[in-house]
Amino acid sequence: MADGSGPFDIVVLGGGSGGYACALRAAELGKSVALIEKDKIGGTCLHRGCIPTKALLHAAEVADETREATSIGIKARFEGVEMSGVHAFKDKIVNRAWKGVQGLLKSRGVTVIEGEGRLDGPTRVVVGGQVVEGRTIVLATGSVPRSLPGLDIDGERVITSDHALKLDRVPSSVVVLGGGVIGVEFASVWKSFGAEVTIVEALPHLLPLEEESSSKLLERAFRRRGIKYELGVRFEGVKTTDTGVVVTLQGGKTLEAELLLVAVGRGAVSSGMGFEEAGVAVERGTVVVNEFCQTSVPNVYAVGDLIPTLQLAHAGFAEGILVAEHIAGLNPVPIDYAGVPRITYSDPEVASVGITSAVAKERGYEITELVYDLGGNPKSQILGTQGAVKVIAQKDGPVLGVHMVGKRMGELVTEGQLIYNWEALPTEVAQLIHAHPTQSEAVGEAMLALAGKPLHVHN
Repeated sequence: MADGSGPFDIVVLGGGSGGYACALRAAELGKSVALIEKDKIGGTCLHRGCIPTKALLHAAEVADETREATSIGIKARFEGVEMSGVHAFKDKIVNRAWKGVQGLLKSRGVTVIEGEGRLDGPTRVVVGGQVVEGRTIVLATGSVPRSLPGLDIDGERVITSDHALKLDRVPSSVVVLGGGVIGVEFASVWKSFGAEVTIVEALPHLLPLEEESSSKLLERAFRRRGIKYELGVRFEGVKTTDTGVVVTLQGGKTLEAELLLVAVGRGAVSSGMGFEEAGVAVERGTVVVNEFCQTSVPNVYAVGDLIPTLQLAHAGFAEGILVAEHIAGLNPVPIDYAGVPRITYSDPEVASVGITSAVAKERGYEITELVYDLGGNPKSQILGTQGAVKVIAQKDGPVLGVHMVGKRMGELVTEGQLIYNWEALPTEVAQLIHAHPTQSEAVGEAMLALAGKPLHVHN
């Protein structure tokens, strides 16, 4: 380093999920580590993504449960949403986790450098006027909300998820551009808070990357909740007015609302960072890596939203750990991305692990499928949720995919993850006894049926 403390074993550029996980694991393995972050340790997930949105979704769930309390004999009255109180709840959760991560880094001896870093060759990062030398560099610069060409985000009428998380009021009406995870979650929150919501999605279904039957169950649930959607139609443009926005769709249809939320995905932070000048290959904005997250420059690695893998915090954690262990020579096993659970925390939740039936057929598998309706699961009925657990298995072989829709399915997908990643046969899982009454029985019942011995399943 410029101040004479010598080169670090590893310099991590970016302190989000992938970056700080790499720093923690590398320090645990005895490496000297510098972690460079321009904003707050924890990155998008902790400050502008996973954690704050889930806090809002919990508040939304409480709002809905209060409205419906009289239907189960509880006297309660819903009187509205006080956004200052919701934000205080959300910020308390975020700040506690932020302090926790800072404490972990300190206790493991990671040197945290505040400032905006830029790669300056394969072994150097420049932060302000300071040069930080590292034998190995790990790029973890993350992502920012994307927009569409010609769509001007003003932060007032036309907003991204970053703005939505700080909104000081419940909007009367919102058009959500994008029916992926972010768009669906915000649509769910705002509807629970009392807004009129319409989602616009260019592809034929909400959550287009999920099993089609899961998307259809979500659409049916949203229809019942009064969340509108325009599917298979492209966005043409938006005009701001004194009272809000007028959104024009392909074909000339217009939608009026107070706000337009642009939720068309997130783009990697890679331009102007010195990557290509240092020899790091970048394609369509993302850094190209091998199965160990190594870039085209052998001593430079990249993790998280910067690389073209799943844009999920837990994928970032796993990539950070993988990189730290690879640098330390531990010979880690590359990540099977199909085995990473995916959850949309709307009401109802949509969770999955493994592959879809369409992908299974593309790969030439002969498959068997079983759908277990939550209508047969007493705990789900107590919770007042509808949905299903769908299991896809190779004919006479292991489970290839588990796809779930319903309240609390995000907690249930963990068993699906174990089943898929251990290549379990339905007959093996069918021997395991699930507690009654729990929602986890839905998985057990599906496996019993696939094993040819259905219990609470109509043939």
